[in-house]
Amino acid sequence: MLSKQIHEECGVFGIFNHPQASNLTYLGLYALQHRGQESSGMVASDTTKLKRYTGMGLVNQVFCDSEILNSLNGPHVIGHNRYSTAGSSSLINAQPVLITFKSGQLASSHNGNLVNADILRSKMEKNGSIFTTTTDTEVMMHLVARSKKKGIEDMLLDALSRVKGAYSILFLTKNKLFGARDPYGFRPLLLGKLKNSFILSSESCAFDLIKAKLVREILPGEMVRITNDGIKNFSIPRDKKIKHYKHCIFEHIYFSRPDSYVFGENVDKVRRKLGRRLALEHPVPKADYVISVPDSANTAALGYSEESGLKYEIGLIRNHYVGRTFIHPEQSERDLDVRIKFNTVKGVLNNKSIVIVDDSIVRGTTMKKIVELIKSAEPKHIHLRISSPPVKFPCFYGIDMPTKNEFIANKKNIEQIREYLKVDSLGYLSVEGMLDCIEIPREDFCSACFTGLYPVKNH
Repeated sequence: MLSKQIHEECGVFGIFNHPQASNLTYLGLYALQHRGQESSGMVASDTTKLKRYTGMGLVNQVFCDSEILNSLNGPHVIGHNRYSTAGSSSLINAQPVLITFKSGQLASSHNGNLVNADILRSKMEKNGSIFTTTTDTEVMMHLVARSKKKGIEDMLLDALSRVKGAYSILFLTKNKLFGARDPYGFRPLLLGKLKNSFILSSESCAFDLIKAKLVREILPGEMVRITNDGIKNFSIPRDKKIKHYKHCIFEHIYFSRPDSYVFGENVDKVRRKLGRRLALEHPVPKADYVISVPDSANTAALGYSEESGLKYEIGLIRNHYVGRTFIHPEQSERDLDVRIKFNTVKGVLNNKSIVIVDDSIVRGTTMKKIVELIKSAEPKHIHLRISSPPVKFPCFYGIDMPTKNEFIANKKNIEQIREYLKVDSLGYLSVEGMLDCIEIPREDFCSACFTGLYPVKNH
């Protein structure tokens, strides 16, 4: 993964036809906070014009004043939570993006990564196009604006047919809301309903908070248009070579909330199965307790406990006012977070043999500090179990990961990683075991970060 490329994991939320649209979007973004903690924003339509507000920080920091939400009046709103890699962390890159072009105003919120964005941007710049951000979302907006098709529906389909990679994307005009998903279905996007209002969201947990009902997932390669007349769906032109979907397996392992429904399954159910399979592949028969690295590994640890018969205990307490360490751009921030994010429950850990379950190891530096923290409670033994295979390859489809040579699994074998972390034993879930935990066909999942088998070339 080249550092100059743009790689995001974000949350999108949109609602059509509700008198409290901005307030509900605030709640929706709040539920999706785990998907991006760097910036947040909304665009609202009062049916005559679009208004935009964005800011750096968490949702409740950006929209800390009721006057802000009151200014975003109107029945149609889209929102966005974002994080980025180093170098593109600035307010100018916050979304939604809002443009004015020949067909009027258009706003967009995007989750994913367009692997041909740099090529498209370079061509357009040579032809005189001017860009104000470094996001691939702006590339998409240029494609829409430059389309020679007539009607916003055909212009959007034309633009979507020209991009490659991962996108779950929302578009808003003054009286229409669109949602689209790439033909591979890398990222989730779901449709919900609240009385007479329709909602689009990255995860179903946002529906639960506002008491909306899940209708269905937007299909890979589908675009939906929501108007006062209802919903109409369109097919995005696709490469005929595409035989299988490629849902991101990391959504089930780490990114999605356990109370969400994505890719046809409840996340909690999948994570429990990952933990159960991990216990079968790497048992620790004489341990006292199973503990998790909260919060994303909690469910896998419960699965490990259930399968192994070992008691589940809370050995680490998480400070929920600190963001996820994995998604911070700077390593120094990750190191600081570990020190302030967790505290040990010494009465559980002291003089006990424990199994620690976590969802993944990337660089290894964060896990090393967690192990050091746990050792301060003086356990007898530490057995580390990971509910995914070793991460060896960068993701080009919307998850921020290091370059290939930064992954600890590319520098050390499992025994060397164990020695580096200074634990008594270390076990990773196998690729086969991971894929066996998914009910839909394994061919419909992307596991390139473990295998290096990329469904779409990264250019």
